[in-house]
Amino acid sequence: MISVGIIGSSGYLGKNLINFCNQHVSVDNFEIYGNTTADNYLHEIFPEFQYITENKKILSLENISLSHDIYFLALPHGQAIKLVPELINAGNKVIDLSGDFRLDSPDDYLKWYNLNHSASYLLKEKLYGLADLPSSDYENVKLIANPGCYPTASLLALLPLVKNHNEIISSISIVSYSGVSGAGKTPRQDLMLAEMDGNVVAYNIHKHRHEAEIYQELYKIGFKGDFSFTTHLLPISTGIYATSNIFLKEEINAEELNHIYSEFYSSSQFVRLRNTPPQLKWVVGTNFCDINLSVRTSSVIITSAIDNLIKGGAGQAIQNMNKVFGLDESTGLINSRSKNVSVN
Repeated sequence: MISVGIIGSSGYLGKNLINFCNQHVSVDNFEIYGNTTADNYLHEIFPEFQYITENKKILSLENISLSHDIYFLALPHGQAIKLVPELINAGNKVIDLSGDFRLDSPDDYLKWYNLNHSASYLLKEKLYGLADLPSSDYENVKLIANPGCYPTASLLALLPLVKNHNEIISSISIVSYSGVSGAGKTPRQDLMLAEMDGNVVAYNIHKHRHEAEIYQELYKIGFKGDFSFTTHLLPISTGIYATSNIFLKEEINAEELNHIYSEFYSSSQFVRLRNTPPQLKWVVGTNFCDINLSVRTSSVIITSAIDNLIKGGAGQAIQNMNKVFGLDESTGLINSRSKNVSVN
């Protein structure tokens, strides 16, 4: 059985982590740690937990126990850096849901986060936890950087193609859309219902932090072509939809490409290959990523959809925890196994 510490509970990711841990058959106890919410009962912060975790109290970060088997950190960017070294030095395993350890270079943190990384020695030691990759080795892993929501949707769509046909790719352009929950719970005028209802807006053009994360992982497997990444906000709460346009130097066979994807994700329980472009309503509330491939001579358009808070956050973190402890990776996430098959 697993003892879990959840650090940062008042946001959307923390709430989902609590819910997953509460129903996980291999988690025998979990404690929640916070700053401003410390000493409150959980149902006072999230009323929906009343009569479910009635006596669960949020503990102060100042008195954090180092005896848990694994820790989830759901903190604002720049905060996990202060805690992770101590947890690692105490022999614990850590899954960080912020961006503090996703990039490999401290120089990139200066460029994209305006952050001097005080624990840069851990950047090379961490596992980038894109949980559906068949090649990831979880043995002896101490620190997992849980991928961002946009990178999860984009990389799952692109990696099989880039890995197998990188030499013929000229450029990749990703246009992605998110629900407003991706911006967190801090009140902002531009995210108010009166501003977003009936509206769509592009934001952080040429400077979204997830651009560096996506390109980093594509570069690792050989991609060095032109790359662009553009994000938009949708007038919805939850979901990520990504459309990746890949331009090729020569033609590619659609049947061959579909076979590559089927083989690549043959062991994944959470990637579903669709015969038609996915819809957000198929994945919201789940840990699935739905992908569709469309090939036309020398170009490929890949559409992918996820729930940004689950597959792009807390659900993938639980999937990573399951893999760390050698459990079936669907434990606590779905009631029965779901194999990767092409579906309509």
